Amino acid sequence: MRDPRGSDPQTPAPRGVGLLSFLDLCRFRVSDILLVSSLYESFILAEERHLGEWMASEFLDLNLRPPPSMTRVSTGREALALIGAEPRFNLVITSPALGDMGAAALAAQLRDIRPDLAVVVLAYDAREAAVLADDRTIPAGVRVFLGQGDVRLLPAIVRLVEDRENVSHDTGQMGVQLVIVIEDNVRFYSSFLPVIYTELMTHAAHLVPEGMNLAHKLMRLQARPKLVLCSTFEEAWECFERFEENTLGVISDLEFPKDGVLCAEAGAEFARRVGQRQSDIPLMLQSSRPENRALAEAVGASFLLKDSPTLLHDLRRFMVDHFGFGDFVFRLPGGEEVARASELRALEEQLAIVPAESIAYHAARNHFSRWLKARTEYELAHQLRPRRVSDFPSVEALRADLIRSIHEYRRQRSDRMVADFDRAAFDGTATLSRLGGGSLGGKARGLAFVNYLLGQHPLRERFPDVRITVPPAVVLGTDVFDRFLEHNHLADLALQVEDEAEIRRHFQAALLPGKVTADLARVLDVLDYPLAVRSSSLLEDSQYQPFAGIYETHMVANHGASPGVRLEKLSAAIKRVYASTFARPARAYLRSVSYRLEEERMAVMLQKVAGARHGTRFYPHISGVARSHNVYPLAPARAEDGIVAVALGFGETVCGGRPCLRFCPRYPRHVVQFSSTRELLENSQRDFYALSLDGSAEASIGGLTLLDLAAAQADGTLAPVASTYSQENDAVYDGLSRPGAPLVTFAPMLKRELFPLAEIVNCLLEISQDAVGGPVEIEFAVTLGPDYRPPHEFSVLQLRPVATSREGIVEIGDVDPASALCMSDRVAGTGRVEVRDLVVVDAHRFERGRSRDVAGDVARFNARLNAAGVPFVLIGVGRWGSSDPFLGIPVTWDDINGARAIVEAGFRDLRVTPSQGTHFFQNLAAGGVAYFTVNAEAGEGVLDWEWLNAQPAVEETPFVRHLRFEAPVVVAVDGRSQRGVILKPTR
Repeated sequence: MRDPRGSDPQTPAPRGVGLLSFLDLCRFRVSDILLVSSLYESFILAEERHLGEWMASEFLDLNLRPPPSMTRVSTGREALALIGAEPRFNLVITSPALGDMGAAALAAQLRDIRPDLAVVVLAYDAREAAVLADDRTIPAGVRVFLGQGDVRLLPAIVRLVEDRENVSHDTGQMGVQLVIVIEDNVRFYSSFLPVIYTELMTHAAHLVPEGMNLAHKLMRLQARPKLVLCSTFEEAWECFERFEENTLGVISDLEFPKDGVLCAEAGAEFARRVGQRQSDIPLMLQSSRPENRALAEAVGASFLLKDSPTLLHDLRRFMVDHFGFGDFVFRLPGGEEVARASELRALEEQLAIVPAESIAYHAARNHFSRWLKARTEYELAHQLRPRRVSDFPSVEALRADLIRSIHEYRRQRSDRMVADFDRAAFDGTATLSRLGGGSLGGKARGLAFVNYLLGQHPLRERFPDVRITVPPAVVLGTDVFDRFLEHNHLADLALQVEDEAEIRRHFQAALLPGKVTADLARVLDVLDYPLAVRSSSLLEDSQYQPFAGIYETHMVANHGASPGVRLEKLSAAIKRVYASTFARPARAYLRSVSYRLEEERMAVMLQKVAGARHGTRFYPHISGVARSHNVYPLAPARAEDGIVAVALGFGETVCGGRPCLRFCPRYPRHVVQFSSTRELLENSQRDFYALSLDGSAEASIGGLTLLDLAAAQADGTLAPVASTYSQENDAVYDGLSRPGAPLVTFAPMLKRELFPLAEIVNCLLEISQDAVGGPVEIEFAVTLGPDYRPPHEFSVLQLRPVATSREGIVEIGDVDPASALCMSDRVAGTGRVEVRDLVVVDAHRFERGRSRDVAGDVARFNARLNAAGVPFVLIGVGRWGSSDPFLGIPVTWDDINGARAIVEAGFRDLRVTPSQGTHFFQNLAAGGVAYFTVNAEAGEGVLDWEWLNAQPAVEETPFVRHLRFEAPVVVAVDGRSQRGVILKPTR
């Protein structure tokens, strides 16, 4: 471990020598960070705030130091050019895969230019991180981290780099304590390093007794323990020998490399040696094997089970138990105070009325720029800093320029930032407000990103008759969730009890924190419209694990009842979303993607429901889901042209897999789904979801009510999306002017351009995909103006990256039809797997009226095979995951999550439309599950039902059969051609 400051690390601090000044500590600071990533990754990394401002808020609170600045580039070539030209950068954080090179190649070339440069690789997928950690081409000292949605990871990385450089001076010369962490698993140290640093910073703050002066407070805060992360025995022992007298404690894995090989008891040996030298140093050993507890206790160490659902909580408890700026003052040149401003809006207001000589006095001394920097308004400070009084014809011209600059900056900032909730100041105008601390969660981050994009692109100017917006929302940060669990003692119960009904009972009986309840009452005082209470967990809507539809959403009418009753209903909905964090679907999904339930934390969005009131009902005219990549394109559309699924009313129709309309936004008039009158009658929307404002209708899903189209016709909302079927002529006519049965075809939108739906969606997909750096999915709603005249409103409700397979290319040659169980040219996914088990819904026995029973049988087989660790192929008829049981089998994702491939076969009398754009489909794609669509009656693929029926079953129910073979069933899918095959066992 090198010491860049030249001090002797072997010389311990003289006993009894106190810290002289906080200026003597932490001499090395990460001042300039180069982020090599897509715009989307940088935005998600910084969450709702501009990166520089966000870093400032993380560091100024406890360090009172200039925060690191952040510069982003998109390619390795740009990064190399900047590093070579500008020596100011002292940390590079890069994504694993860039457009022009990989992380290993970039790190090596960066080190060639600057051997002392700190380089970190930040991955967002556990498998990708593990591969990078084992990549021997990555230069020594380049650390790989795994981003898991914890906003504390970036500050932890920065502090780790700083501690590595400062430890010799601060510990060796100043007596600051040191925590040694030994861990070689990327996922684990990425998870608990933010926890450890949070406790170290909290500990430092608690060391400051009340009544101490500011200098002493700063000194104590700067004197918090350092942390050194080691990955091998030799590295850790060298560190301990150098800083033995100042080692506060050791947190170590049991198994890590020693003498160049993985040693199962390296941690125990390290603890034994430390105990022999310093018997009072606290030691913590961690292992995935419970039997190692005895080994840890034998060497005098505490023990943590890595697979424990309370690992992070127990780690914090171990550390607790074992380890102890202001207003802008306007003055005249003589010093007389004339006004004050506590924030930007007040500064703008005071600039309009203070004396001209005061403005000239402060501008000449860069006081405005300096104050803005202290308040983390770096971009504005940079704009104002070069301006001099002499640059303007008069002080009044300077005044006008300052006011204009601040006003414009505030407007732009509101498009990209989240406002902190202030009960006294809240007026409901901010797009996003955060109530409580912690993370906004993935869903809210995505909306904040959309809001940012809308502020950067002239989309609103292109469609002047349409207000393209993100509906305003108040977000309860993840800290509120943490406090709710802690104050009601729910954490252990939620993690250990799997009975959903019991969890819901306890959560509903628990109380939200008092301050939060008072804040929610203020929210309801201001907001007089219906609210969607939506989940926004840490991991939700991530690039590789979307968690789509896993957690609950509830609609609250927020109408008619007394304030107390409305508050009670809102609180109950929030607690239902909290409880869904620990429900069976969430547990199953987390297990399947190798995340610990304890790591998930829930933020909740209270968002304005997009729509309009229609008598006693509330709903939007249109809701839909748009994807920039079409898995099943049909000419003339290409995969990159995207796909849109839309429905009348709320989007549960689309997300739940009920009949709706699908079209390509580039070819909106080409609706293959309705290519014949028969298909139109069979596949068009038959009902819609609405929110009952008076509670007269019984809710079916999340507070919504399912109604038939006659209700929409009575409300006057059917005409903009409808056509009429004439049974007499067996023909369909656009509009509702003719006699006949109404059908939802969206012809007035897609043919007569009543509203530019396809054009707006296409533009949004283009700019979103470009910013994210890959395929995206957008949920939206449209509310037409009175009498279908502008202004209309297009509301963006969600943006998430589309989960895509990361497997290699699979070549599928000529296949003998006799050897194929299933072949299709409409397959999602890519890759090759082998299984020996099949779960088959017998097409000859299946009854549509019993589809819920079939779903139950499938879920039981899935649970049994999952428990045994046996993967399988799932084959059935109708649409998997449909909320309409007459269209298919209404399973949820956790009912079939053990399947490695799924076949969706059409009915003999009904062609199956692929389940694109649904939450169900998103999670299948994220899990790498191959998805076959077969409509043999229409000539789309083949499935050998006769062969399946001839195979003996291990077990069967009236509708479902479990088959097992000695030889493997091979599944191969070529994602480029969307061609897939399932081969019968060869013997």
